[in-house]
Amino acid sequence: MNFSEVFKLSSLLCKFSPDGKYLAACVQYRLVVRDVSTLQVLQLYTCLDQIQHIEWSADSLFILCAMYKRGLVQVWSLEQPEWHCRIDEGSAGLAASCWSPDGRHILNTTEFHLRITVWSLCTKSVSYIKYPKACQQGISFTRDGRYMALAERRDCRDHVSVFVCSDWQLLRHFDADTQDLAGIEWAPNGCVLAVWDTCLEYKMLLYSLDGRLLSVFCAYEWSLGIKSVAWSPSSQFLAVGSYDGKVRVLNHVTWKAITEFEHPTNINNPKIPILRGGVGLLRLQVVYKEAEKSPQQALDHLAFPPCRAAAGLSSPESKYEIASVPVSLQMLKPAADRANPKIGIGALAFSPDSYFLATRNDNVPNAVWIWDVRKLRLFAVLEQLRPVRSFHWDPQQPRLAICTGGSKVYLWSPAGCVSVQVPGEGDFHVLSLCWHLHGGSLALLSKDHFCLCFLDTVGVGTAGGQQGNHT
Repeated sequence: MNFSEVFKLSSLLCKFSPDGKYLAACVQYRLVVRDVSTLQVLQLYTCLDQIQHIEWSADSLFILCAMYKRGLVQVWSLEQPEWHCRIDEGSAGLAASCWSPDGRHILNTTEFHLRITVWSLCTKSVSYIKYPKACQQGISFTRDGRYMALAERRDCRDHVSVFVCSDWQLLRHFDADTQDLAGIEWAPNGCVLAVWDTCLEYKMLLYSLDGRLLSVFCAYEWSLGIKSVAWSPSSQFLAVGSYDGKVRVLNHVTWKAITEFEHPTNINNPKIPILRGGVGLLRLQVVYKEAEKSPQQALDHLAFPPCRAAAGLSSPESKYEIASVPVSLQMLKPAADRANPKIGIGALAFSPDSYFLATRNDNVPNAVWIWDVRKLRLFAVLEQLRPVRSFHWDPQQPRLAICTGGSKVYLWSPAGCVSVQVPGEGDFHVLSLCWHLHGGSLALLSKDHFCLCFLDTVGVGTAGGQQGNHT
């Protein structure tokens, strides 16, 4: 495992291109595009103001830079550096900007969500879509890029419109049976649209492409409802995280919950009975706890060669230890008199093979729960020393990267987990991270800098033993 040198960064704006060849990073009003293999600067673009959002086109030929404060969008071409496009929304302002799946249209949402303007880079034509709803997730494209679903609010009611992305013609329009629609998301296969209601009412609605209501799921009433939603890559499961600290997994046949994953703060019995070949067995779920240790111990116990800068480390490192039960996880008591309480499932994500589901319960902020979706059981719990900021799966294999805002990055796979110190002068606080398309490297982002972490092609080893050996 090796690390690149540290580069400057602003506002955590750093993204790999979809084809995996380039890495774009913002430094105030400058956009720097590097070659991923050499990290050499390929292009340096200067924008009119500080960049607040960047996004690659699907074919990696263009990159969009949005400056919301000035209502501006600038588009740059990698093939023709002298070409650029400037879009000024004027007095309407700019609240959001994104690419269409074809990479030749830009969708700008004006302030106060008065309309969406569709700009064509090929014909320079402009189209308008009225009544977009200001909500958590109001636009969703199918993975094949053919259709766009848009949440709308008109006449004090929620609606959903489905557009054909090739010509932006309206395909379907239907009412959504919600009080205050909070988000929409297509299944990866593009056949089903999930629509969920405000957190004040637990309601999940599933619609077909032609607008037919397939099912309505409501787990309970008279309490805070849905907080997070994730489709499995196979489209077979829909995971719904809620404020009661549970994840309910819906199946694609009946759209009923096939299981509920609870997140207790006390883990008393790690032995879960399962049946295999008609014989009852006991399967051990592992609780890993991060513990500080000296730098020398860290180098002695790594299951792979240390990074090239590790020899000079002097800051405290950490390792994972397998905790003995019972285990009490650190719990955060939420403030009852404030909005958006720190309770419930705030983050969840499926592994690329749909075999595992990672979750975070916001009132147990230091823990990441990993569930075996095939056996519908808890597989492992990772308890960190600091609250978990984010986690992301390797796009190519079931390997999870976690950051906590400290100077370490954490990796988990079914074989085990490891804590890795980020080398460099001074403290490099990892606030966010993103995977390369092929899973061989990670971009680690801090407040003012970023670096790349190059991983071994083999699976993650563990300082505390192999999880797969516990039965």
